[in-house]
Amino acid sequence: MEQVQPVTKSRLQRFFGSDIWYSFTRNPVAIISAIVTVGMILAAIFAPWIAPNNPFDLATISIMDANLPPAWQSGGDANFLLGTDDQGRGVLSTILYGARISLMVGFFSVIFSMVVGIALGLISGYAGGRTDAIIMRIADIQLSFPAILIALLIDGVARGLIPSDMHSDISIYVLIFAIGISGWVQYARTVRGSTLVEKNKEYVQAARVIGIRPFTILRRHILPNVMGPVMVIATIHLAIAIITEATLSFLGVGVPPTTPSLGTLIRIGNEYLFSGDWWITIFPGITLVVLVLAVNLLGDWMRDALNPKLR
Repeated sequence: MEQVQPVTKSRLQRFFGSDIWYSFTRNPVAIISAIVTVGMILAAIFAPWIAPNNPFDLATISIMDANLPPAWQSGGDANFLLGTDDQGRGVLSTILYGARISLMVGFFSVIFSMVVGIALGLISGYAGGRTDAIIMRIADIQLSFPAILIALLIDGVARGLIPSDMHSDISIYVLIFAIGISGWVQYARTVRGSTLVEKNKEYVQAARVIGIRPFTILRRHILPNVMGPVMVIATIHLAIAIITEATLSFLGVGVPPTTPSLGTLIRIGNEYLFSGDWWITIFPGITLVVLVLAVNLLGDWMRDALNPKLR
């Protein structure tokens, strides 16, 4: 325990003295983006404790409270700051709970894409030859189709193969797989390019000479050196994954209405937009835009910070 604390303290000191931390503290856009992103993530995580009411608790929902305007408008209720939807659920509460679904789908789909893309990129770049050609041609074929189309195709196939009574239970898992499998190509191509450079360096050749197995070389030596560009892609891909989930849910093929995400809330509210109940779709839409914009700006800063040529 006594040894762990000095090591942790030393790492923190190196981090706070690094060029990345210096760049972050000198970039107001990055600071604001990080605050907004972390704040929205924490708000989604702690939604059960900070939400005014639970939109999934039928005992606390009354249809008599449906379509109430925001609290500052005439006819509004102080208990529902941003108004209510067509089922009497508070819009603020549904946004907090819906953001949990959107962020969860985004995070896990990005992790899935990273694992698949990094693994195939390492294998492709290190093995070369026919293995490299096969993996890259599959990647080229997938790049010929928009990611949203691939996600729609996978989601549709899964719905056709899985019994209808199980759709609601596994819809989130299917959505994560569909979005994740549509985004692995960028990771694979980036990691492959970095692996082609790293495998010809002296430290990798020395590891081969002394008999270290290829898997160990990839894990210990090459992987840590290719993670910089991967983290930049992952940050930007998170915003894309959230948008893709919202798009699929808006089209009605994402998560079911019983577990609304931001995309589902926008779709539900869109039906009432022209009837005057604008708050049902506007507030979830603003939340989605702010979240995606903050993540994208944070990813842009990270790309510049990790690339000395762009500093």
